[in-house]
Amino acid sequence: MTSFAYRKLSVYQKALQWVIDVYGLYKKFPDYEKFSLASQVRRAAVSVTSNIAEGMSRTSNKEIAHFLEISYGSLMETQSQLEIAQLLNYITKETLDEIDPKTEEIARMLSGLKSSKMR
Repeated sequence: MTSFAYRKLSVYQKALQWVIDVYGLYKKFPDYEKFSLASQVRRAAVSVTSNIAEGMSRTSNKEIAHFLEISYGSLMETQSQLEIAQLLNYITKETLDEIDPKTEEIARMLSGLKSSKMR
């Protein structure tokens, strides 16, 4: 891929919108959480798109797959943290239910892209 070609990937575009959605949820956290769980949520969410971009800049399929795995892990980390936020009543169950399908779709897309690089 050429530089910035990752921007054309559907999974990158969906993950970018997902990060914006997650940042919207962050605003619902109480002020005392801004430097703990909320900060962790933001870092993990941003890591999803960052690792897609970094991975797609690599030349070997093994390296690309490695960064896609990291991206997938960050996606699951964020999801877990959002579940904790819901249990702590920082976000509602309905809010979590709205983001779940987006997370699942990105997870499937990352898995598919990784599989295509492993062939």
